[in-house]
Amino acid sequence: MRKIIAAFNMALDGFCDHTAGIPDEEIHKHYTDLLNQADVILYGRITYQLMEYWRPYVKNPSGEKSMDDFAQAIDKIPKIVFSNSLKNIEWESAKLAAGELKAEVLKLKKQTGKDILVGSRSLIIQLMKLNLIDEFQLCVYPVVVGNGLPLFENINSRIILKLLRTQTFSGGSVILYYEPVRTID
Repeated sequence: MRKIIAAFNMALDGFCDHTAGIPDEEIHKHYTDLLNQADVILYGRITYQLMEYWRPYVKNPSGEKSMDDFAQAIDKIPKIVFSNSLKNIEWESAKLAAGELKAEVLKLKKQTGKDILVGSRSLIIQLMKLNLIDEFQLCVYPVVVGNGLPLFENINSRIILKLLRTQTFSGGSVILYYEPVRTID
């Protein structure tokens, strides 16, 4: 069975803010490699629309290799978007989910292939409640934003995680790799 990996960026105080991060060459390379090692990434509408930022860099590279490589990787990986409001998707490598989240993810998990990434806060929360996440890869930026959306919002049961390893970047960001051990209601 393929693993469901929740890969997400957050500030040191636990808030999700795509503008608060400090992505540098190392982090872009890390995420390029992660995308190239997976078969698909799952998004909700909001994160999908944020990631569309990278589409122009495919045809008009920035000249910064790490950013351009990331743009190529995010462009080519298949994306499944879970949305109740989007009716069509323009990104060629993306499609709207055909069914509800649990059924779609269980179907994907049973297929052969590489890992499945989840890159959307709302989907991470929903999949945590369904006990379907196999690994968390949380990139914590060395910044405190003070407010915003917490990653682990509306979780109604205790989830114990086992630290698998860490990865520290020269800019001070740290990726924490965890696997869920059990849920205690």
